[in-house]
Amino acid sequence: MKKTILYFVFVSFIIPGCYFSVVRKDKTVSDIGADSTIIQSVIPEEEFKHYYHEAERFYRDVLERSHFSGEFLVAKKGEIIYEKYRGFSNVENRELLNPNCALHLASVSKTFKAMGILKLWEEGKLNLDDEASLYLNEFPYKGVTIKTLLNHRSGLPNYVHVMEQFGWDRREIVTNEDVLQFLITKRKSLPVGAPDRSFNYCNTNYALLALVIEKVSGLSYPQFINQTFFEPLGMTNSYVFTMADSARALPSYNYRNQREAFTYLDAVYGDKNIYSTVRDLLKWETALSYGNLFNPSTLDSAYTGYSHEKKGIKNYGLGWRMLDYPNQEKIIFHNGWWHGNNTVFARILKDSATIIILGNKYNRNIYQARKLYPAFGDYETEEDTED
Repeated sequence: MKKTILYFVFVSFIIPGCYFSVVRKDKTVSDIGADSTIIQSVIPEEEFKHYYHEAERFYRDVLERSHFSGEFLVAKKGEIIYEKYRGFSNVENRELLNPNCALHLASVSKTFKAMGILKLWEEGKLNLDDEASLYLNEFPYKGVTIKTLLNHRSGLPNYVHVMEQFGWDRREIVTNEDVLQFLITKRKSLPVGAPDRSFNYCNTNYALLALVIEKVSGLSYPQFINQTFFEPLGMTNSYVFTMADSARALPSYNYRNQREAFTYLDAVYGDKNIYSTVRDLLKWETALSYGNLFNPSTLDSAYTGYSHEKKGIKNYGLGWRMLDYPNQEKIIFHNGWWHGNNTVFARILKDSATIIILGNKYNRNIYQARKLYPAFGDYETEEDTED
């Protein structure tokens, strides 16, 4: 069938709730599903063209020029403005990336973990000021609360850095329970700071929060995330990695296109290990921005900065980094980096814009996504926002 340029919005409603994502792009008539609803675009045509050209220029000048391999999507008000897939899902087999290829989100995974905790808080199943020891048996660190784990003010050391240093055998794969037991058995020798004294980005916090979710919900962490978010939001290509997923998990590559090896740290989830796509992440964003997934007060708590030791607009909420401008405007985002995966999930709240980049070949230029912020408004871009 001959391609016809159609300006339309493809809206998929997800039950339960009012979550939706909208897509506006060139399609053949046969691409439109029987259950699709075509409505008028929410973005005026000239405005759409402006955003499209800015996204295209960023892709061409920053990503394509640096030999980007991954997925790139820009949206406004849930409507896809620009979408690109470049490179291979499997370099050895020369398999091209496509919209169904789930890539490792690295630390962008923390956004799901944090909102999972906040969902349990909304339901009255835990309190943010509860001591972590209430949920973690034999946890010996006083003053460490659910909130200080969420906002990286626990004072705990990063397991990624200290486990081998303090005796862990690299031949043994680490689990979340291993992280907890290591903190217990090595408590007298580990470098531990005072809780709620300062911000210190630490993967240990989110490895422990996964155990809290399992304790409170009675589900494994992958089951909880799937039942709470992925299934109701229609995120059909998303999953939490466990060792049972080893065969389907797509690899990542270093800048020389050499495959990154599985390591002893790769089985811990919560701080990382969610695999997803840019389209699924847009569903996540629209659920947060336009759905009834959370109470407004819960989102306000998540998007409030809790660390003020340093001057500037950078801060960290409950699972979210942020640029908090003096005029009360905010950019809520999270970046990630694990092996060859570099990721960006940025949300410009006032202008309802979303920038999502998932790379599967190491590329620091992905973090230059902040150069796209001015396309949507008067946003300072000098801040370094790389994890």
